[in-house]
This record gives sequence, C-alpha cells and structure tokens, in this order.
Amino acid sequence: MVSFLFLAGCRQDMHDQPKYIPLRPSSFFTDGRSERPLIAGTVARGHLEEDAAFYTGKGPDGMFLNTFPFPVTKEVVLRGQQRFEIYCTPCHDRNGTGNGMVPQRGFRHPPSYHIDRLRQVPNGYIFDVITNGVGAMPTYAGPLAPADRWAIVSYVRALQLSQMASLNDVPPEARQQLGPAGAPRGGKQ
Repeated sequence: MVSFLFLAGCRQDMHDQPKYIPLRPSSFFTDGRSERPLIAGTVARGHLEEDAAFYTGKGPDGMFLNTFPFPVTKEVVLRGQQRFEIYCTPCHDRNGTGNGMVPQRGFRHPPSYHIDRLRQVPNGYIFDVITNGVGAMPTYAGPLAPADRWAIVSYVRALQLSQMASLNDVPPEARQQLGPAGAPRGGKQ
C-alpha cells in the first residue's frame, strides 16, 4: 500500500517536458538562441500601419506634414478639446500658455503654444511631439490613439488662432453677428 502512494506522487506527465525558457541559450539552433526571430514582414494583429502620414506625421520624404491626414471637422476639434483638457492642461493649462498646475508646483514650464516658433511648426511636428515626447514631456502614444493625437493637434491650432485672431479673420457673413468693435451683441464691451 505504501509503495502505491509513493508511485502515485511520481507522475511527471507534463511536469517534465522538453521546452525552452525564453532568452535562455540553446545549442540546438546555430545562432545559440532559444527564441526565434520574427519572420520578415511580420506585423502584430491590429498594428498594420500602412498610412505612414497618419501614424508618424511625416510624408514619404520624411518631412513633417503641414496638413492633416483626414478632414478636420467640428467633431474632430471638439474631440481634440476633450482630450487636450484631460491630458494636456495639467502642464499646458486650458489656454496653452504653459502655466498649468504641474509647472505651478515647481516643475519645468513647457513653452506657450502662442510663441512664433510653435505657431509656425508643421502639424506633423506637434503630432510627433505628442507621440514621442520631447524634453521633459513624456510620450502619449500609449494613452492616446493616433486619431486622438491628430484631434489634439487640430485643437492646438484652434487655440493658436483664438489668441491671434483679428476682426479680418471673421468671415464677412459672421461679422454681422458681432457688435461694435467685434464685441458680441448683448455682451459687455
């Protein structure tokens, strides 16, 4: 009876099988590695990023795009505003001046979106900074999908226009809705 219990505890079936532990050396393969390299052209499921402009912000020549890879609509700008307020305002503040709560607490101030240098950069550059980070700014490629990053770029451009707009930028048909000197009718002057 004792020998039966002893033999029952010695089953090895799947406990002792030939296998390679990842990143351990192997004498079986000529390159000495147990893990096998990916086959050329292998793409992870859901990551076939054929539209380089959409995913990188760069054209075929490697230069940053100054256009958007899709039409910018009111919905896109509103989505960009929503994402901006969640992810960007802690450092950049709601107006994009770079005086958010994080810099107010002693961390490095990001540049204002309203300086000439950042008003003149291509849209693809802003997308690239959101994607890869720069300086003290980390990458936001993880929490923000590419479409949301482009939406934020559209909202940043709207913020820049809002701070630098003049009455001449308002379409003539919309000027009628403004009161004297560009103030909204019924509003305080």
